[in-house]
Amino acid sequence: MDHRGPVEPPPTPWELPSREQLAALRSDDDLVAVGADLEPGTVLAAYRRGLFPMPEQGRLRLRGRALGPTLGWWCPAQRGVLRLDGLRVSRSLRRSVRDYEIRIDTAFDEVVAACGDPRRPGGWIDDGIREAYGALHRLGWAHSVEAWRDGSLSGGLYGVAIGGLFAGESMFHRSRDASKVALVALVERLSDEHAADRLVDVQWSTPHLASLGVEEVGRREYVERLPALLAVPLPDAFASPAVGGGPVSSAGGPP
Repeated sequence: MDHRGPVEPPPTPWELPSREQLAALRSDDDLVAVGADLEPGTVLAAYRRGLFPMPEQGRLRLRGRALGPTLGWWCPAQRGVLRLDGLRVSRSLRRSVRDYEIRIDTAFDEVVAACGDPRRPGGWIDDGIREAYGALHRLGWAHSVEAWRDGSLSGGLYGVAIGGLFAGESMFHRSRDASKVALVALVERLSDEHAADRLVDVQWSTPHLASLGVEEVGRREYVERLPALLAVPLPDAFASPAVGGGPVSSAGGPP
């Protein structure tokens, strides 16, 4: 297997908020900046500071008329995170794990498209987001964890892997427990000798995610932990570049 790792893109020309500036914020507003672009170098620089992009509706106006969605950069005051040893796998979920085949990076674009289905409530994944993460995937930074059954993609998730951080962006399911099975598989593949130093970032916690072990940490604690997280080696599942590297497939199984 090729272990060259992901390809570093050209650096961003934009001046994004620093980790120190973010740690010093006292506002409860999760939106901390707008503008810039979605080039790979910009998006990676943002994650390395504790930011992630998401369109913000109606923030810019002209003569009282909204100009449409603008690019927002978010750093939640309360961040949803999952420690690998904190994942809660119920007995029924453990049974569901056996019903799926897990694949890595075999249908990245399909996973992102399913997560961005406009019929889903609260959808925010537009064409710009899809193109941006597709570019990151081709450079080896963005990855999909997929749950397949009977030859069909039943659910999955995608996100960005940088060192010991997996920044989860979205997940979907077409059959029972498929997205949860993908999360179990993600944690399994992160659980190597560096497991204690890894973290899954889910942006915001929800009652559903909390039931799986997601907890909240303050913005300052999150950004101050980032340097140590980023220094951890990538897990083997995400260490080879997407371009020229083969997909990974394996039978499902509990961590």
